[in-house]
Amino acid sequence: MSRKLRQRKHPKRFALQNRLEGIVLNVAVFLFRLIPVDAASYLMGKSWRLFAPFNARHKRALEHLEHAFPSMSERERDQTVRGMWENLGRVAAETFHIDRLLQQDHRFEATGDETTNAMLDGKQACILVSFHSGNWELCVQPVVRRGVEITGVYQALRNPEADKVVRTLRKDLYRGGLLSKGPEAARKILATLKSGGVLAMMGDLREARGVQVPFFGRMAYANTVPASLARSSNVPIVLGRVVRKKGVHFRVEGQAITVPHTDDRQADIQAATARMHEIFEGWIKEHPEQWMWIHKKWAPPGKSLLQRQETRAAAVKSFHG
Repeated sequence: MSRKLRQRKHPKRFALQNRLEGIVLNVAVFLFRLIPVDAASYLMGKSWRLFAPFNARHKRALEHLEHAFPSMSERERDQTVRGMWENLGRVAAETFHIDRLLQQDHRFEATGDETTNAMLDGKQACILVSFHSGNWELCVQPVVRRGVEITGVYQALRNPEADKVVRTLRKDLYRGGLLSKGPEAARKILATLKSGGVLAMMGDLREARGVQVPFFGRMAYANTVPASLARSSNVPIVLGRVVRKKGVHFRVEGQAITVPHTDDRQADIQAATARMHEIFEGWIKEHPEQWMWIHKKWAPPGKSLLQRQETRAAAVKSFHG
Protein backbone atom coordinates (compact mmCIF):
# COMPACT_ATOMS: atom_id res chain seq x y z
CA MET A 1 0.00 0.00 0.00
CA SER A 2 1.42 3.41 -0.99
CA ARG A 3 2.09 6.19 1.50
CA LYS A 4 -0.63 8.37 -0.05
CA LEU A 5 -3.23 5.60 0.27
CA ARG A 6 -2.26 4.92 3.89
CA GLN A 7 -2.49 8.62 4.60
CA ARG A 8 -6.01 8.80 3.17
CA LYS A 9 -7.09 5.79 5.26
CA HIS A 10 -5.52 7.04 8.51
CA PRO A 11 -5.40 10.88 8.28
CA LYS A 12 -5.32 11.49 12.06
CA ARG A 13 -2.48 9.04 12.57
CA PHE A 14 -0.43 10.66 9.83
CA ALA A 15 -1.19 14.17 11.12
CA LEU A 16 0.07 13.16 14.58
CA GLN A 17 3.17 11.52 13.08
CA ASN A 18 3.90 14.64 11.05
CA ARG A 19 3.62 16.88 14.12
CA LEU A 20 5.90 14.63 16.17
CA GLU A 21 8.52 14.49 13.41
CA GLY A 22 8.33 18.28 13.10
CA ILE A 23 8.92 18.68 16.84
CA VAL A 24 11.89 16.28 16.77
CA LEU A 25 13.43 18.16 13.85
CA ASN A 26 12.97 21.52 15.58
CA VAL A 27 14.69 20.16 18.70
CA ALA A 28 17.54 18.81 16.55
CA VAL A 29 17.95 22.24 14.90
CA PHE A 30 18.05 23.93 18.31
CA LEU A 31 20.64 21.52 19.69
CA PHE A 32 22.90 21.58 16.63
CA ARG A 33 22.89 25.37 16.58
CA LEU A 34 24.35 25.32 20.09
CA ILE A 35 27.47 23.60 18.72
CA PRO A 36 29.95 25.78 16.78
CA VAL A 37 29.67 25.02 13.08
CA ASP A 38 33.29 23.87 12.70
CA ALA A 39 32.91 21.32 15.51
CA ALA A 40 29.47 20.17 14.35
CA SER A 41 30.67 19.72 10.76
CA TYR A 42 33.80 17.82 11.85
CA LEU A 43 31.98 15.47 14.24
CA MET A 44 29.11 14.71 11.85
CA GLY A 45 31.53 14.17 8.97
CA LYS A 46 33.71 11.73 10.88
CA SER A 47 30.65 9.88 12.20
CA TRP A 48 29.22 9.41 8.71
CA ARG A 49 32.62 8.32 7.37
CA LEU A 50 32.76 5.64 10.07
CA PHE A 51 29.19 4.34 10.12
CA ALA A 52 27.61 5.16 6.72
CA PRO A 53 29.53 2.37 4.86
CA PHE A 54 27.23 -0.10 6.64
CA ASN A 55 24.36 1.43 4.64
CA ALA A 56 23.25 -0.54 1.57
CA ARG A 57 23.82 2.53 -0.60
CA HIS A 58 27.57 2.26 0.04
CA LYS A 59 27.71 -0.71 -2.34
CA ARG A 60 25.80 1.23 -5.00
CA ALA A 61 28.26 4.11 -4.75
CA LEU A 62 31.21 1.73 -5.11
CA GLU A 63 29.65 0.18 -8.23
CA HIS A 64 29.07 3.59 -9.80
CA LEU A 65 32.64 4.61 -9.02
CA GLU A 66 34.00 1.41 -10.56
CA HIS A 67 32.19 2.19 -13.84
CA ALA A 68 33.31 5.82 -13.78
CA PHE A 69 36.95 5.14 -12.86
CA PRO A 70 37.80 1.59 -14.02
CA SER A 71 41.52 2.11 -13.39
CA MET A 72 40.95 3.14 -9.77
CA SER A 73 41.99 0.48 -7.25
CA GLU A 74 39.50 -1.11 -4.88
CA ARG A 75 41.14 0.63 -1.93
CA GLU A 76 41.00 4.02 -3.68
CA ARG A 77 37.31 3.52 -4.45
CA ASP A 78 36.58 2.66 -0.84
CA GLN A 79 38.44 5.75 0.40
CA THR A 80 36.66 7.94 -2.17
CA VAL A 81 33.21 6.73 -1.12
CA ARG A 82 34.12 7.15 2.54
CA GLY A 83 35.17 10.68 1.65
CA MET A 84 31.78 11.17 0.03
CA TRP A 85 30.04 10.07 3.25
CA GLU A 86 32.19 12.44 5.29
CA ASN A 87 31.29 15.32 2.98
CA LEU A 88 27.57 14.46 3.21
CA GLY A 89 27.80 14.31 7.00
CA ARG A 90 29.39 17.75 7.01
CA VAL A 91 26.65 19.09 4.72
CA ALA A 92 23.99 17.72 7.09
CA ALA A 93 25.54 19.52 10.08
CA GLU A 94 26.17 22.75 8.16
CA THR A 95 22.54 22.88 7.06
CA PHE A 96 21.56 23.79 10.63
CA HIS A 97 23.91 26.81 10.45
CA ILE A 98 23.18 27.81 6.86
CA ASP A 99 21.93 31.33 7.67
CA ARG A 100 25.03 32.05 9.75
CA LEU A 101 27.42 30.69 7.13
CA LEU A 102 25.93 33.04 4.55
CA GLN A 103 27.27 36.01 6.50
CA GLN A 104 30.80 34.66 7.02
CA ASP A 105 32.59 35.86 3.90
CA HIS A 106 35.98 34.69 5.19
CA ARG A 107 34.89 31.11 4.55
CA PHE A 108 34.33 31.68 0.83
CA GLU A 109 36.46 32.25 -2.24
CA ALA A 110 34.40 33.07 -5.33
CA THR A 111 35.73 32.80 -8.88
CA GLY A 112 34.15 33.30 -12.30
CA ASP A 113 34.75 35.00 -15.62
CA GLU A 114 33.57 38.53 -16.41
CA THR A 115 30.41 37.29 -18.16
CA THR A 116 29.41 35.12 -15.22
CA ASN A 117 30.05 37.88 -12.68
CA ALA A 118 27.90 40.33 -14.66
CA MET A 119 25.03 37.86 -14.72
CA LEU A 120 25.25 37.14 -11.02
CA ASP A 121 25.22 40.83 -10.15
CA GLY A 122 21.52 40.65 -10.84
CA LYS A 123 21.84 42.74 -14.00
CA GLN A 124 20.54 39.96 -16.23
CA ALA A 125 18.06 37.14 -15.80
CA CYS A 126 19.71 33.74 -15.66
CA ILE A 127 19.32 30.22 -14.31
CA LEU A 128 21.91 29.18 -11.73
CA VAL A 129 22.31 25.40 -11.95
CA SER A 130 24.34 23.54 -9.36
CA PHE A 131 25.05 19.88 -8.64
CA HIS A 132 25.48 17.77 -5.49
CA SER A 133 29.14 18.43 -4.75
CA GLY A 134 30.88 20.12 -1.81
CA ASN A 135 28.15 21.91 0.12
CA TRP A 136 25.88 22.67 -2.83
CA GLU A 137 23.46 24.63 -0.61
CA LEU A 138 26.08 27.38 -0.40
CA CYS A 139 26.50 27.79 -4.16
CA VAL A 140 24.33 30.93 -4.03
CA GLN A 141 26.35 32.59 -1.23
CA PRO A 142 28.37 35.00 -3.43
CA VAL A 143 25.20 36.03 -5.26
CA VAL A 144 23.15 36.52 -2.09
CA ARG A 145 25.93 38.65 -0.57
CA ARG A 146 25.66 40.96 -3.59
CA GLY A 147 22.08 41.66 -2.61
CA VAL A 148 20.46 39.60 -5.37
CA GLU A 149 17.16 38.01 -4.37
CA ILE A 150 17.26 34.48 -5.74
CA THR A 151 14.23 32.29 -6.38
CA GLY A 152 14.88 28.64 -5.61
CA VAL A 153 13.22 25.45 -6.81
CA TYR A 154 13.18 22.37 -4.57
CA GLN A 155 11.41 19.08 -3.89
CA ALA A 156 9.11 19.53 -0.90
CA LEU A 157 9.31 16.97 1.90
CA ARG A 158 6.38 14.63 2.37
CA ASN A 159 5.96 15.80 5.93
CA PRO A 160 4.65 19.41 5.79
CA GLU A 161 5.80 20.11 9.36
CA ALA A 162 9.37 19.04 8.57
CA ASP A 163 9.15 20.96 5.30
CA LYS A 164 8.40 24.18 7.23
CA VAL A 165 11.58 23.71 9.23
CA VAL A 166 13.66 23.21 6.09
CA ARG A 167 12.11 26.25 4.40
CA THR A 168 12.83 28.39 7.46
CA LEU A 169 16.50 27.35 7.44
CA ARG A 170 16.78 28.31 3.76
CA LYS A 171 14.82 31.56 3.80
CA ASP A 172 17.94 33.76 3.72
CA LEU A 173 19.25 31.82 0.72
CA TYR A 174 16.17 32.37 -1.41
CA ARG A 175 14.67 35.76 -0.62
CA GLY A 176 12.92 35.69 -3.98
CA GLY A 177 10.93 32.67 -2.79
CA LEU A 178 11.42 28.92 -2.47
CA LEU A 179 9.13 27.09 -4.87
CA SER A 180 8.07 23.47 -4.59
CA LYS A 181 7.84 21.65 -7.92
CA GLY A 182 4.37 21.79 -9.48
CA PRO A 183 2.14 23.66 -11.98
CA GLU A 184 1.90 26.79 -9.82
CA ALA A 185 5.68 26.87 -9.44
CA ALA A 186 6.12 26.70 -13.21
CA ARG A 187 4.11 29.90 -13.67
CA LYS A 188 6.09 31.71 -10.97
CA ILE A 189 9.38 30.51 -12.44
CA LEU A 190 8.56 31.93 -15.87
CA ALA A 191 7.42 35.19 -14.28
CA THR A 192 10.71 35.42 -12.36
CA LEU A 193 12.82 34.97 -15.49
CA LYS A 194 10.71 37.36 -17.57
CA SER A 195 11.10 40.04 -14.91
CA GLY A 196 14.91 39.69 -14.95
CA GLY A 197 15.30 37.55 -11.84
CA VAL A 198 17.77 34.79 -10.96
CA LEU A 199 16.48 31.25 -10.59
CA ALA A 200 18.46 28.53 -8.78
CA MET A 201 17.98 24.78 -9.18
CA MET A 202 19.87 21.48 -9.16
CA GLY A 203 20.89 19.92 -12.45
CA ASP A 204 22.42 16.50 -11.78
CA LEU A 205 19.48 14.48 -10.47
CA ARG A 206 18.20 11.48 -12.42
CA GLU A 207 14.98 12.16 -14.30
CA ALA A 208 13.63 9.15 -16.17
CA ARG A 209 11.11 11.38 -17.96
CA GLY A 210 13.96 13.52 -19.29
CA VAL A 211 16.62 12.60 -21.83
CA GLN A 212 19.68 10.39 -21.84
CA VAL A 213 23.11 12.00 -22.10
CA PRO A 214 26.69 10.67 -21.95
CA PHE A 215 27.99 10.70 -18.37
CA PHE A 216 31.17 8.89 -17.31
CA GLY A 217 31.13 6.63 -20.37
CA ARG A 218 27.51 5.55 -20.04
CA MET A 219 24.14 6.99 -20.94
CA ALA A 220 22.47 8.56 -17.93
CA TYR A 221 19.01 10.01 -17.40
CA ALA A 222 19.05 13.78 -17.08
CA ASN A 223 16.65 16.56 -16.16
CA THR A 224 15.84 18.81 -19.12
CA VAL A 225 14.04 21.51 -17.11
CA PRO A 226 16.99 23.95 -16.81
CA ALA A 227 17.71 23.84 -20.56
CA SER A 228 14.02 23.99 -21.45
CA LEU A 229 13.42 27.03 -19.23
CA ALA A 230 16.54 28.79 -20.51
CA ARG A 231 15.54 28.27 -24.13
CA SER A 232 11.90 29.28 -23.59
CA SER A 233 12.88 32.43 -21.67
CA ASN A 234 15.94 33.19 -23.82
CA VAL A 235 18.24 33.45 -20.79
CA PRO A 236 21.69 31.92 -20.18
CA ILE A 237 22.56 29.18 -17.72
CA VAL A 238 25.30 29.65 -15.12
CA LEU A 239 26.67 26.35 -13.87
CA GLY A 240 27.91 26.60 -10.31
CA ARG A 241 29.99 24.34 -8.12
CA VAL A 242 31.17 24.42 -4.53
CA VAL A 243 34.54 22.88 -3.70
CA ARG A 244 35.20 22.10 -0.05
CA LYS A 245 38.75 23.30 0.57
CA LYS A 246 39.36 22.44 4.22
CA GLY A 247 36.76 21.99 6.91
CA VAL A 248 34.05 24.64 6.58
CA HIS A 249 35.81 26.69 3.88
CA PHE A 250 34.77 26.70 0.25
CA ARG A 251 35.56 27.83 -3.27
CA VAL A 252 32.52 28.75 -5.35
CA GLU A 253 32.92 28.76 -9.13
CA GLY A 254 30.63 29.71 -11.99
CA GLN A 255 30.68 28.99 -15.73
CA ALA A 256 28.14 30.39 -18.15
CA ILE A 257 26.75 28.41 -21.09
CA THR A 258 24.20 29.31 -23.71
CA VAL A 259 21.38 27.12 -24.96
CA PRO A 260 21.23 26.68 -28.77
CA HIS A 261 18.18 28.18 -30.44
CA THR A 262 17.54 26.48 -33.77
CA ASP A 263 14.36 25.24 -35.45
CA ASP A 264 14.66 21.96 -33.55
CA ARG A 265 13.68 22.75 -29.96
CA GLN A 266 14.20 19.22 -28.64
CA ALA A 267 17.66 18.97 -30.19
CA ASP A 268 18.60 22.30 -28.60
CA ILE A 269 17.51 21.09 -25.16
CA GLN A 270 19.31 17.79 -25.63
CA ALA A 271 22.54 19.55 -26.62
CA ALA A 272 22.45 21.98 -23.69
CA THR A 273 21.67 19.22 -21.19
CA ALA A 274 24.55 17.12 -22.55
CA ARG A 275 26.89 20.13 -22.30
CA MET A 276 25.89 20.67 -18.67
CA HIS A 277 26.72 17.07 -17.82
CA GLU A 278 29.99 17.24 -19.71
CA ILE A 279 31.06 20.12 -17.46
CA PHE A 280 29.73 18.39 -14.34
CA GLU A 281 31.76 15.29 -15.23
CA GLY A 282 34.94 17.31 -15.59
CA TRP A 283 34.38 18.97 -12.23
CA ILE A 284 33.57 15.68 -10.49
CA LYS A 285 36.79 14.13 -11.80
CA GLU A 286 38.75 16.84 -9.98
CA HIS A 287 37.15 16.02 -6.60
CA PRO A 288 35.33 12.66 -6.88
CA GLU A 289 35.03 12.32 -3.10
CA GLN A 290 32.82 15.40 -2.98
CA TRP A 291 30.08 14.22 -5.38
CA MET A 292 27.05 12.17 -4.32
CA TRP A 293 27.74 8.78 -5.94
CA ILE A 294 24.63 7.22 -4.37
CA HIS A 295 22.44 8.84 -7.05
CA LYS A 296 20.58 6.31 -9.23
CA LYS A 297 21.81 8.32 -12.18
CA TRP A 298 22.18 5.38 -14.57
CA ALA A 299 19.18 3.32 -13.40
CA PRO A 300 16.50 2.52 -16.02
CA PRO A 301 12.98 3.94 -15.66
CA GLY A 302 10.71 2.28 -13.13
CA LYS A 303 8.07 -0.19 -14.30
CA SER A 304 5.19 2.22 -13.79
CA LEU A 305 6.88 4.93 -15.87
CA LEU A 306 7.64 2.48 -18.68
CA GLN A 307 3.99 1.41 -18.71
CA ARG A 308 2.85 5.05 -18.92
CA GLN A 309 5.29 5.71 -21.76
CA GLU A 310 4.12 2.63 -23.66
CA THR A 311 0.47 3.62 -23.17
CA ARG A 312 1.18 7.16 -24.39
CA ALA A 313 3.08 5.87 -27.44
CA ALA A 314 0.24 3.48 -28.30
CA ALA A 315 -2.29 6.30 -28.02
CA VAL A 316 -0.24 8.55 -30.32
CA LYS A 317 0.17 5.72 -32.84
CA SER A 318 -3.57 5.01 -32.76
CA PHE A 319 -4.37 8.70 -33.23
CA HIS A 320 -2.16 8.96 -36.31
CA GLY A 321 -3.66 5.75 -37.70
